[in-house]
Amino acid sequence: MIPPVYEDENHRGHMRYTLAETDHGHAWGVCVEAEGLFGNPRRGTYKMLGWVPDRAEVRGWVGSRVWLVPDDEALGPWLLEDAESLGQLAGADSLVLTGLDDYEGPSEGHAGPVRVHDGHRWLGSCQEFARVLPHEQAAPPLVLRGLAPGDQLRAALMKGTRRALDLEEAALEIRDDQGEPLTQRLLWTRVSAWRLSSYGTDLIDLELDGELFTPVPEYARPVWERWLAGPPDTLGTWNSLDTRLRGAWLELVRERACRRARHDRPAGHAYELDGCHITDEAGLYLALGEAVNGPGGYFGGCLAALDDCLGGTFGYTAPATLLWRNAATAREHLSQTLEADGQPYDLFSEVLDVLAGGGMHVTLA
Repeated sequence: MIPPVYEDENHRGHMRYTLAETDHGHAWGVCVEAEGLFGNPRRGTYKMLGWVPDRAEVRGWVGSRVWLVPDDEALGPWLLEDAESLGQLAGADSLVLTGLDDYEGPSEGHAGPVRVHDGHRWLGSCQEFARVLPHEQAAPPLVLRGLAPGDQLRAALMKGTRRALDLEEAALEIRDDQGEPLTQRLLWTRVSAWRLSSYGTDLIDLELDGELFTPVPEYARPVWERWLAGPPDTLGTWNSLDTRLRGAWLELVRERACRRARHDRPAGHAYELDGCHITDEAGLYLALGEAVNGPGGYFGGCLAALDDCLGGTFGYTAPATLLWRNAATAREHLSQTLEADGQPYDLFSEVLDVLAGGGMHVTLA
């Protein structure tokens, strides 16, 4: 029997996760723990056949955005996100790359040469590539433990039919330990099992089909746990993170900002930015965000988003001034970058142009 649940704000306030129906906005339930939130998302695996490196061996984590650029200009570049290299196959001239792919660009079995870069340097080239089909493995379920089910979910569980248990698209809304909205994960929800929970007599553990959920990468867990405890209260908490974890930090900063009301400062405000830790693109936007909106603040995650933020409603009103200290660090690391198609461009100068166009007068120091 499904236990009765009497929802009130006090009961709900202790819950970190809300499973919400996306079409009409009602909550299927709120819970204490989401087991399976972290894991290893499915990745594409590719053999780069006839691999010729431009530099030293490509091994380990390669970059957050790695581009495959075909010699055939009629085909666009193809993106691997969060790319890793398993190194070259023993006794072969093939490199194995894995990553989250968007399936845009050259198709599988592309016969022409492809060059590979990480946004900063060319890594090498191959004559063709082949997708490696992964071994079939059952995805672990997403288990919402200590769930207080809403009326609609209780009715679906009582009915128990396949159709009733297919909850369709939902959002797993996530709050930090202070009760503030942090982020959400969209998923297609299908109940595979449920049972009474050890968290309380009026709660259940709800098991959802893991095939329909993309987990947060395991490597990002330390960043998420830091943010789940609450936002940072000092500038530069991200400074010591490597590029991969800075990317995870920026993702949460951006998603949290989309769920919070902001108040623009009046025109003429003077901002300051300490750029001594801007050694990568994620660091650039994290530093800009904190310069404008304080610890954990957001002010763009790419050039287009930066331009949007300069237009208002993100804590800024034009015109204003920005004193950029230690600007030489960003100039050194971001002046020689590559566009998706491999054309060189100067990201540092592009950022200054966008800031100037948005009414931010920048002084480099």
